[in-house]
Amino acid sequence: MSSQNLPASNLPRIAVVGFAHSTNDLASTGTTNGVEMLVPCFQQLYSDLGISRTDIGFWCSGSSDYLAGRAFSFISAIDAIGAVPPINESHVEMDGAWALYEAWIKIATGEVDVALAYGFGKASAGDSDRTLALQTDPYTVLPLFPDARSLAGLQARAGLESGAWTEADMAAVAARTTGKSVDELLAADYVADPLRAHDIAPYTDAGAAVILASEERARELVENPAWITGWDHRLDTPNFGARDLTRSPSTAMAADTAFGDRSRDVDVAEIYAPYTHQELIVKRELGIGDRTRINPSGGALTGHSLFSAGLQRIGYAAHEILTGTADTAVAHATSGPLLQQNMVVTLASEKSLAGGEN
Repeated sequence: MSSQNLPASNLPRIAVVGFAHSTNDLASTGTTNGVEMLVPCFQQLYSDLGISRTDIGFWCSGSSDYLAGRAFSFISAIDAIGAVPPINESHVEMDGAWALYEAWIKIATGEVDVALAYGFGKASAGDSDRTLALQTDPYTVLPLFPDARSLAGLQARAGLESGAWTEADMAAVAARTTGKSVDELLAADYVADPLRAHDIAPYTDAGAAVILASEERARELVENPAWITGWDHRLDTPNFGARDLTRSPSTAMAADTAFGDRSRDVDVAEIYAPYTHQELIVKRELGIGDRTRINPSGGALTGHSLFSAGLQRIGYAAHEILTGTADTAVAHATSGPLLQQNMVVTLASEKSLAGGEN
């Protein structure tokens, strides 16, 4: 396992102060560089916070050339920002959540006071199930080009056979999102045994953006900043046969670092789970309590927006605090096949921190 993290307790306070996203569309008419998705997001953030693009000290994007079908696609996306004056910019070939981590580091090191991270992807431009096979081991798995839902079906079957969960448990996750009963969902046919349609998040086109700020700037920009209290990301082996697919040790380790000695009985958890059984895995590894509201946003099951879904989870978790509907939250993001890489971020309101809660 590997990790890149800095203990938040030893860092200056940094907060999420803004979040915007485009709609999660099954198919959009825009280009694969995300400009049409991102421009409204940036404009909304400028308006909400009363700032302009020149107030942003650092920009970082998350996207995929494989998904866009061309090299250096993120360069074209910078058109959404504007070419003049020049900007301080970086990019990760991952979900925008990892771009946000880089932005957090930029503020933590004192280089800038305000940073914006964004992610985008146009899944409808190709066969996303097949494209995601490019993330698998290039020698033993990729030549087979297994589609993503088939791999997820193997993982779900492993959990069912081991008794880690039942099909009813999986259906209960979908029921919370769809509003249908468990019995009604279980009556549907399989589409990738043991997965039914409700177990699989539909791919969507979307972009999202999140703004971070140092303590001084955060207090100037918003009334109730969503303070970052912990952050870590870890990875497991890409060799499927070398790990227990019903568990996610990288999530557990990231959660241990992010939560530290704080209570895990948080108000809200936003979990990036494109399959119902993966929410069950992540919830277990996070160790959150039964009172925690999971995915009040609807989660990835309402729209699996590649390369912005994880960033959206952080944004939605922070939004609960920014709007005063929660005092503590945890957000999870994943990348790679079958929960290979996992990120955990914990957030808290000023009230919670002042009261010594969580």
